[in-house]
Amino acid sequence: MRAEWVRVLLIFLAALLLPAPFSNAGLPKHNPAPSAPSLVGHLLLASSSMSDPRFQRAVILLMRYGAEGGIGIAINRPAGERTLASVLERLGEKDAAVEGSVRFFAGGPVQPGIGFVVHTPDYKRPQTFDIDGRISVTSSQEVIRDIALRRGPMKALIAFGYAGWAPGQLEDELERGFWQFAPADPDLVFDWDRDKLWDEAMERRLRVP
Repeated sequence: MRAEWVRVLLIFLAALLLPAPFSNAGLPKHNPAPSAPSLVGHLLLASSSMSDPRFQRAVILLMRYGAEGGIGIAINRPAGERTLASVLERLGEKDAAVEGSVRFFAGGPVQPGIGFVVHTPDYKRPQTFDIDGRISVTSSQEVIRDIALRRGPMKALIAFGYAGWAPGQLEDELERGFWQFAPADPDLVFDWDRDKLWDEAMERRLRVP
């Protein structure tokens, strides 16, 4: 995958786990690749024939897919939990009186220090990247602050790392039967029990175009 293309798609949220500051680099407006526009925003499901242990029973939200390759975020790999107060402290708001916590997910094996905030489209900032009109991603630290202060999106998911495919790689893996597709309904992305998500998504799977 080309480094410059990856760079504009990533959301740098490593400050949640590391002392380094957030990056406010924005994402471009989404222009689906003409070769496969219907797959963007769908769920990529690892089939029973998946041989890579890193992706067994993985459910991946496909953010980009086209001639330049693909990028997606696994949404069924819980990786930990932090209090919202500790998150705000990382952002320099030590006196913020907030309650609750937020879960983090392992989004994929590539660059696990890079984070993504996937959320419902009711929240929008200049850096917001629209995936399919129903699911968005925002690339600024303010989204975390707004979530903590109850000014954020109605529903959100934070994942670190991503799955990436070079040009032609995902097509090859599809031909080999490693993946299936299902609609990325918001209830699956945000609400469904993560332990049961793969099974439910498989029940809703589509024929690969």
